[in-house]
Amino acid sequence: MRPARPDDLPGLPAIENSADGMFKQAGIVFPPGPTVVEQMTELDAEIVVAGDPPVGFAAVQEVDGAVHLEQIAVRDDLVGRGIGLRMLEAVMARAAEAGAPGVSLLTFRDVPWNGPWYARHGFAELPEDQWGPGIRSYWEAEIEGGLHRLGPRLVMWAPTDRA
Repeated sequence: MRPARPDDLPGLPAIENSADGMFKQAGIVFPPGPTVVEQMTELDAEIVVAGDPPVGFAAVQEVDGAVHLEQIAVRDDLVGRGIGLRMLEAVMARAAEAGAPGVSLLTFRDVPWNGPWYARHGFAELPEDQWGPGIRSYWEAEIEGGLHRLGPRLVMWAPTDRA
């Protein structure tokens, strides 16, 4: 795992599109438009990649005083080899090193490689009364963008181990 270099960025949308193809199995087809990684790059989010050249990436940024994991994507032909887990572990370690209290994310509740996968790796649903204004803004933007019509969504949280 390493920070993305400028020459990595043009190849990341293809990784995301490859990974997004898996959602068709769950009956989810994302609307056309810019990829999440393209949007995150424009916002100067931190992008961490796996491999050289990259075969996966994680996009994170600060939201409500914590690290927010916007996305993990792994090229579809390499899914199931532990790349996503290593990226998640790197995100958690970097968050702890930075002194963040935890990592938040929004994901599909029932898609096996979304909510259930994150739950197996230490994340739990974050009750709405604990959402900060940034998370609430993400949630509302997802509703406006139609993402919630594709399947049930939830906010998840995992504390960092800063001991």
